[in-house]
Amino acid sequence: MKRAIALIDVNNFYASCERVFNPTLKGRVVVVLSNNDGCVVARSAEAKELGIKMGVPWFQLKDEARPHKIIALSSNYALYADMSNRVMQIISQYAPTQEVYSIDESFLDLTGIPRRHADIALDMRSQILQWTGLPVCVGIGPSKTLAKLANHTAKRKLLDDTGVCDFNALPEERRDEVLGRIEVGDIWGVGRKLSAKLQAMGITTALDLRRQDPEYMRQQFSVVMEKTVRELQGEACMELEEVVPDKQQIISSRSFGYPVTDQQSVAEAISLYVSRAAEKLRDQQGYAGTLHVFIHTSPFGDGPKYSNSMTVPLPSPTDDTMQLIGVALWILKRIFKAGFRYQKAGVMLGEIVPAGGQQNDLFGFTAEAGKSARLMAALDSVNRKMGKGALRPASQGYSAPWAMKQDNKSPAFTTSWDDVIQAT
Repeated sequence: MKRAIALIDVNNFYASCERVFNPTLKGRVVVVLSNNDGCVVARSAEAKELGIKMGVPWFQLKDEARPHKIIALSSNYALYADMSNRVMQIISQYAPTQEVYSIDESFLDLTGIPRRHADIALDMRSQILQWTGLPVCVGIGPSKTLAKLANHTAKRKLLDDTGVCDFNALPEERRDEVLGRIEVGDIWGVGRKLSAKLQAMGITTALDLRRQDPEYMRQQFSVVMEKTVRELQGEACMELEEVVPDKQQIISSRSFGYPVTDQQSVAEAISLYVSRAAEKLRDQQGYAGTLHVFIHTSPFGDGPKYSNSMTVPLPSPTDDTMQLIGVALWILKRIFKAGFRYQKAGVMLGEIVPAGGQQNDLFGFTAEAGKSARLMAALDSVNRKMGKGALRPASQGYSAPWAMKQDNKSPAFTTSWDDVIQAT
């Protein structure tokens, strides 16, 4: 039986989420900015047509903003995550095997479902639009890589404007014609460096790469390239992952809203970042064995530059926010230097092991493990019920004057009662 893997991808996800609750943004040039309103991390279709690149700093676009009527919005990750969850729930109703690949993409295994797969995709697309207001495109193929390219075909309207492309249902000649119009750099997993090397070999399109010998490509590149070629030839080399693997490292960092010079403010930020990282650690039921802290000034401008970091192995793996904050602040005292304008700080939890797999020590650090577990459970319970940060360590401070800029952030329409739209 031929495999049928579908890739469902929300079009211009962040910008589309903003438009659901602010219809005046439809048809406008919209960009969403990174933390601290620094760089462009998402663009509407109109912004892409204007030539705005991903990652471009916002200050470089400000001169163009007025004549082109560019609307810049701060990232609203709470809104995007909630809308993503709603989309993924709808998708899960259409087949038993689903892999949530990213915040706006999901693979679905339609193999063996007797109904015409393109009709399933059209129904899915219609339901997602009706229930969430978000537009999606669906690509279907015998492998993940071909499903990705089919989705690319649907988005670029290389065949039609239905928003759905099923490579399995296309005649071979028609499919090859489409693959011949897709640049090799647009293939999933082929980055800029690989693309340049492939083009130097005369491999410029997806069809060119499909026609290569897998073993030869493995010799020239790697086993990953061999799998890509086999996937392009219709052989499914990558199975769907129904369970997302636990992270081996958890990073929490932000740029400051303005340069920070005093150690107390940096300590408050570090405490917050540790708290956020520890929450994620407990969510995956893990324990961290190392803690890394870093601080640095801005790499730009004429002022003095300084950066430093330190990694400390913990006496015993832990998920206790208080213990981790204590270690983090100990590190900060050793790497902080006065006289600099700090622009960013962050923490990383490493050597993560699953609950029950940690090697405890005999002294002190885990002597009150039961009390720690109850305290962390209470902390998480209160924050889930009352909102993130409702209960927090005093070391985080209260005013957070160093907090990142979010001057143009939209309300939390779906996750805060105060921000729910009211009909009058």
